Amino acid sequence: MDWIFEPWPWYVSGPMIAFIMFLLIMVGKSFGMSSNLRTMCTICGAGNKAEFFKFDWKSQKWNLVVVLGAIIGGFIASNYLSNDAMVAINPNTVEDLKSLGFESAGSAYLPTELFDFAVFSDIKGLLVLVVGGFLVGFGARYAGGCTSGHAISGLSDLQLPSLIAVVGFFLGGLIMIHLIFPLIF
Repeated sequence: MDWIFEPWPWYVSGPMIAFIMFLLIMVGKSFGMSSNLRTMCTICGAGNKAEFFKFDWKSQKWNLVVVLGAIIGGFIASNYLSNDAMVAINPNTVEDLKSLGFESAGSAYLPTELFDFAVFSDIKGLLVLVVGGFLVGFGARYAGGCTSGHAISGLSDLQLPSLIAVVGFFLGGLIMIHLIFPLIF
């Protein structure tokens, strides 16, 4: 029964994602998580303050179900279908992360140096989270969607803007981790 606790291989999960994308394309929907923030803000009344939030949010209820499913699925997978809280990381990567100050690399699911409650008492860590969150939010809005929307939905729909956005996401990630991140930490 150990197979339950192993990650799904690409040849199972990949076709499942492709099948879901096919279904969404067939019913005229596009997948993306960042659009749910707009929907939730609209539900909370943001349409009274900004024109951007004035739209029929009820047409996006299906996408809120996707978010709920991702949350529930993640909880079930991490609490009931996992052997431990460690991510299998290449030992060379673990050493590189430790040289950058991430002592929890290879032993925790998320780097506790960034995602622990102690970060709220450290001005540098808090600034990294706030500025990073702002840049991710701005980037998702400016690019017309988030990484999951462009990389999964946009590419499967053969959209050139999504290809450009995905290339930009990867270039930005490489620049951040290799050039900017070592300067911060």
